[in-house]
Amino acid sequence: MGNYACTHTGTNCAATRASRRLWRRSRPSSLAESRVRCLRDENWRSPSDVLLAKIPTVVIDCIHIEQLELFARVGVPTSERSEPQRLILNITLWPRIAELHDDIANTVNYSAVAERVKDFIRRHDYKLIETLAEETAAHLLAQFNLRKVEVEVRKFVLPDANYVSVTAVREREVT
Repeated sequence: MGNYACTHTGTNCAATRASRRLWRRSRPSSLAESRVRCLRDENWRSPSDVLLAKIPTVVIDCIHIEQLELFARVGVPTSERSEPQRLILNITLWPRIAELHDDIANTVNYSAVAERVKDFIRRHDYKLIETLAEETAAHLLAQFNLRKVEVEVRKFVLPDANYVSVTAVREREVT
């Protein structure tokens, strides 16, 4: 047995051994279990524990893809659409997440989003970047578990400006 002594007699008495066995059986098996027990036991509860208990499981508001570069045929004149031109997309996604649990299946896979956007835009020709942004946003809402999406398209056509951009924000209809 263990090397412990009774606090009253100073010896290894039967009552101390029984108490020790009971403690071993009732002790938490993990830190998470320990935390839950402490939250239930008002003697161990601290103000920060109460605040932590009120924090929702999911704290991800949005996922942002910054400066996704691709080439597409966009422009009003036919000459502008004759060759693919460089576009930059900034995409913000607001996923519909119940509980994350550190599992990619419970969120939006941003690699898949990037590939789908590139493929979608490659398959279409647009005259207006406004149409490209709007249709890309609608496509993402249809393909992924999103509450809301924002797509900014940057086009580099004006010689005296860094770029021209348009932003489309779309939300899933609440049913």
